[in-house]
Amino acid sequence: MLYTRDKTRRIKLGEVELGKGAPVAVQSMTCTDTRDVKATLNQIKELNQAGCEIVRLAVPDQEAALAFRPITDQSPLPVVADIHFDARLAVAAVENGAKGLRINPGNIGSTKAVDRVVDAAKAHHTPIRVGANSGSLPKELLKKHGGPTTEAIVEAALSHVRLLEERGFYDIKVSLKSSSVLNTIAACRALAEISDCPQHIGVTEAGGITSGTVKSAMGIGALLMEGIGDTFRVSLTADPVREVEVAWHILRAAGLRKRGVEIVSCPTCGRTEIDLMGLLAKVKKELAVITAPLTVAVMGCVVNGPGEASHADVGLAGGRGQGIIFAKGKVIKKVPESDLVEAFMDQVLKAQDEYLNNRKTRNQNEA
Repeated sequence: MLYTRDKTRRIKLGEVELGKGAPVAVQSMTCTDTRDVKATLNQIKELNQAGCEIVRLAVPDQEAALAFRPITDQSPLPVVADIHFDARLAVAAVENGAKGLRINPGNIGSTKAVDRVVDAAKAHHTPIRVGANSGSLPKELLKKHGGPTTEAIVEAALSHVRLLEERGFYDIKVSLKSSSVLNTIAACRALAEISDCPQHIGVTEAGGITSGTVKSAMGIGALLMEGIGDTFRVSLTADPVREVEVAWHILRAAGLRKRGVEIVSCPTCGRTEIDLMGLLAKVKKELAVITAPLTVAVMGCVVNGPGEASHADVGLAGGRGQGIIFAKGKVIKKVPESDLVEAFMDQVLKAQDEYLNNRKTRNQNEA
């Protein structure tokens, strides 16, 4: 079944719009001590440069909640407060500039505590993300459904949503997560059939770079291709900047959004007469400054490279002691191996300038 994002309700988190057909937004979370304002802002700025659009911060205590004021005043991204159990921290974070809350209303405290959070969120126009994690479901639901099933996850989340909607609060997004790819997909599909709340999707506790990337690509990618998901986080046991990099690769592969360079590179084989892996590593480092959505190719065979990567905006192919630079399958020039990366980057920068000039012209014509 194919779902459509334009059927979810629209909410606004800072300047980022979510739901009702808005572009799928990339989110991550800092791993700094929120109370360390300088370190947290430095990491937020790194995430922003990588393409992150929403950032979440842990709020373990009142000091962290109060740190939101200097952080949100200087942050280039909307900041979400991650709250567990304590309504006072949620209220303090909102009053100090948090653009969003991540809570579970069912465990935030008494009825009065939920009232306080909702009143603060209404007063400051702060959306609330509620959710359910298969690893922390209420005991009564686990008993009712025989474990952390799809039905148990969905019921847990919707019970939290009802607590907010009964108080006239509807700026809600929902997340249903599991460390299991299949359980995550099933739960998000089930919610999409019965709710118009925007969904924040992701496979939780996905693991390190390799396993986490694979599980996230499978789970998040499958949901995005079905039209489910308005914002997402790639959960990795790694530098959060890597989460953002993987997220944009997923968006590009799903045909939804593009940012920066997509690298096409061939596997090594017996015809390779150049250090292709070393060459690729150098190229990736140089390409970090490119923001235009270009496709570039790093090929190990001069004979077949340009043809196999004829769709690339710019490419290089290495041979014994030399290589070629090509664009759209046409050879531009032959250069010594020692000059290959520099000549390649010169052509990439030209391609980026051309892209930016064309975009500027299109925008002027549409104005």
